[in-house]
Amino acid sequence: MLSQNLAKAERLRQSTGSISKFTTAAKTPSTVKLLDIHANRAATKWTLGEQCGRVLWGLVAPLFRLSPRPLWCWRRVLLRLFGANVARGVHVFPTVRITIPWNLDIAEDAAIGDRVILYALGQISIGSRSTISQGAHLCAGTHDIAHPSRPLVKAPVKIGSDVWVCADAFVGPGVDVGDGAIVGARAVAMKNVPAHTIVAGNPARQIRTINA
Repeated sequence: MLSQNLAKAERLRQSTGSISKFTTAAKTPSTVKLLDIHANRAATKWTLGEQCGRVLWGLVAPLFRLSPRPLWCWRRVLLRLFGANVARGVHVFPTVRITIPWNLDIAEDAAIGDRVILYALGQISIGSRSTISQGAHLCAGTHDIAHPSRPLVKAPVKIGSDVWVCADAFVGPGVDVGDGAIVGARAVAMKNVPAHTIVAGNPARQIRTINA
């Protein structure tokens, strides 16, 4: 009986010691830098003119979104009034979400489909005859993760001519999609896509090439 009690006491001591070690380790301060949210919010990301322009665009945007689908010319005019470079023959659907229109450059006969997001914090250029299908997202903005304040980076997105960005695909900041390329449905392109290639998947990988 005495030996059993001693064994139980030893097991309890070891268990308590393990818990104590775990608790001590958990209290050790982390060496990871905390995010400086206050610095991020205090940073000047836009000029006064840009801020005013964004407010005005927000007020005018219902005239864009509520316009009937066939009024392609009307939406081109609105975008040009806000500084976008939109060529003739461009079709922009009324449900397209555009953050900053003056950062857009859309060449002749390009088409921007339903529910596309043009997150144009930086420049977004779309080449001639290219199609951005429904639900696709072109993202020209990110944050520098090397700094605790996560400063805004306005990285441009370039879509070449005769490109097809398929439904629900994501093209990340700083990405250049070459002429004649296809970004497959729901692909996530975070690196440049060579001309005349098909990429698909997350992350996007080359499937095959297309004869030019």
